[in-house]
Amino acid sequence: MRSFKNIAILIRYKRITSKLGLSQVDLSVLLGYKNGQFISNVERGMCNIPLKTMKHICEILEINQEEIKIAILKDYSDTLTNYFGKPLTSILNKSKPLNGNEIVK
Repeated sequence: MRSFKNIAILIRYKRITSKLGLSQVDLSVLLGYKNGQFISNVERGMCNIPLKTMKHICEILEINQEEIKIAILKDYSDTLTNYFGKPLTSILNKSKPLNGNEIVK
């Protein structure tokens, strides 16, 4: 199962604490959506933010790139853990680094 909990927490926190005082509807409309359902889904961890929207939402909510990257990477790690059943760190610690000859082209 895909995990979006970290991005959900980040977006909800930034929206609520924003100086702009945006509702879910306000933020959705600023992003080009017709109602608040999109942001509601994001904040409940039902879906991720499309890449085409990510830069805009970061500008509106004053999220720096590192914050959003960390949230996305944590969600991806959680998704892989859900799929494989092992935390990503245990898998990475056991793997040997790839060299240029091992990369499939």
